[in-house]
Amino acid sequence: MTQELIDLKKSILEGRYTDALAIVDEFEGMSKQAIMRNIRVYLRILLIHLIKNQVEQLLTGSWASSIRNSIREIKSLNIKDNKKSYYINLCEWENLIEEDVIEDAIADASDEVMNGKFTRSQLSAMLDKSQILSTATSLLALTYTYSPKELSAIMDDRLSQLAGGEDWINRG
Repeated sequence: MTQELIDLKKSILEGRYTDALAIVDEFEGMSKQAIMRNIRVYLRILLIHLIKNQVEQLLTGSWASSIRNSIREIKSLNIKDNKKSYYINLCEWENLIEEDVIEDAIADASDEVMNGKFTRSQLSAMLDKSQILSTATSLLALTYTYSPKELSAIMDDRLSQLAGGEDWINRG
């Protein structure tokens, strides 16, 4: 990136504005790639915990925290600087999950579900992927409607509806 900044400065100083704009476009592309990579990381964490919840039929405090944190981070990363548009629109989550993230999440979850009892393929075969997709997309939809402050309270309500969620929310 240092070389790109040097080239940008040189292009501006030499009056080569087309070259300078091309470098700026390259920076924008790199920034979007980094944001998308981070969104995928949090999406994978969200899916891992939804997979564990589905298979083990419980919700631990740490799983709830990971799900809640993933949703908050995705909300923060997904909104563009103009605060009016998103990198990933609501209708695009399903494809992103199915095409890019779910298989990696299953592979990672296979090491954690029931202390690694199942291989990736065994875990994949036993999952109701459509239910995981539905739950994930409904949680992600909240990020388009609620402020960060409101999101925490709404998330608690939604988490309480997951398997084992009633026990989690009523913990003493």
